[in-house]
Amino acid sequence: MKQMTRKLGRRRLGAASAAGLMFGGAMCARAQQKVSPITLVINQSPWFGGFKNLVEIYEKESGNKVELDVNPFAGSLEKQRNSVRSSRGQYDLLILNSGWFAEMYVGGFVEAIADIDPGFKLDPGIYTLADTCYFNPADKSMNARGKLYTMPVNPNIPLLYYRGDLYKQAGLQPPKTFDQLYDNAKKLHQPPRMLGIVQRGARGPHTVAYDFYPYLYGHGGSIFRNQDAGDHTVVLNDAKGRAALDYYLKLAKDAGHPKTAAMDQADLIQNMVTNRTAHVMMVIAAWSQMDDPTKSAVVDKVELAVPPAQPGFRSSPALGHFLAGVSKNVPDDRKRAAVEFLRWFQTAAAQIKLAEVGGVPVHKAAYEHPMSQERRYRWMKPMAEGLPNAVNIYNFPESAEVIAVLELGLNQAIAGEVASAAALNSMADRIHKIMAEKGYKTGKI
Repeated sequence: MKQMTRKLGRRRLGAASAAGLMFGGAMCARAQQKVSPITLVINQSPWFGGFKNLVEIYEKESGNKVELDVNPFAGSLEKQRNSVRSSRGQYDLLILNSGWFAEMYVGGFVEAIADIDPGFKLDPGIYTLADTCYFNPADKSMNARGKLYTMPVNPNIPLLYYRGDLYKQAGLQPPKTFDQLYDNAKKLHQPPRMLGIVQRGARGPHTVAYDFYPYLYGHGGSIFRNQDAGDHTVVLNDAKGRAALDYYLKLAKDAGHPKTAAMDQADLIQNMVTNRTAHVMMVIAAWSQMDDPTKSAVVDKVELAVPPAQPGFRSSPALGHFLAGVSKNVPDDRKRAAVEFLRWFQTAAAQIKLAEVGGVPVHKAAYEHPMSQERRYRWMKPMAEGLPNAVNIYNFPESAEVIAVLELGLNQAIAGEVASAAALNSMADRIHKIMAEKGYKTGKI
């Protein structure tokens, strides 16, 4: 994170946040004016419930209307692509995932917030998530020197979920390295009653690839040599990439689910809440189900930590975040109405309320608030630790094509259809071909 809040600023944010909650939390923020109704397209996901609850608070407090068009993950992308390419868009506010926001930026489909309202300022407490909310159309870069294009709405990163009660019984410590994670998972692996870990291996729109990133980057690997500097030389199949994939496969074989290649996110959640696994690595969006007594058999037993990393490398959770962008092909009054909602959404008070109603905030004030010390908010500390090191995996519009290559290749390796080295070389070759055909500076090893 390039925006850092100084201690004085933090004290002021904390004071403002506390003041926002003094009146029962209901008056979390006031919309500035009455505006046109807007339609927002969003995906159905574990974090949707908290967001929906906050939208309802906004509607009640402001009198403004926000219609939610809720879809499956892939369906949301399809609807957004269709809408932005129409003569007049169906959706005013687009909830963009990390896998496709670059496509919307580079394609010119999103109107910069700074152009709709030049006076709009991003709250200094908002996590900018590797500065992905900024974009410069001239050189297609994403950094704070560009215009504010979108508003972060969900800072989705993966964390290590582990059974604190089992750790205590076995005298284990939360793993800092992947070797330690392997040892802990192996020790707690007692199939079929208890699995050491359940990993995602199923092929999907952005499934096994996303869950592999913390392992790849935590071993010092990468897909490209330095994409931020414009160097898209493919290094996925170097020694670090090989070590990461071999580790992923070994962990699955020795301490994992017997059908890892078929596991998707819902399976990871299900295995954890039904007391079948000691570990999963998955996004914070799934956290709310862990302590829900109507869904979980492990209430108050699950703890969280940042993803491990091998010695000499840092924990590197991959950004699977969501940004809210205003569609360019909608009427001006609806653009202004969308910005008005974002103005309210980014306030410290609204973000603290978001945490209270089951969401994951994007404002530092929530993570520095006294609430973060409460047992039910024990996820906040590892989130605050992980967010500054979160990695933006893709900054180019063809990311979906690269993801598709990774989804197939990784799934085949996990299923045992292809050896790890062959899988990595095949994926690297195909990714290199994509980047070369699109005119990027690239190469392969």
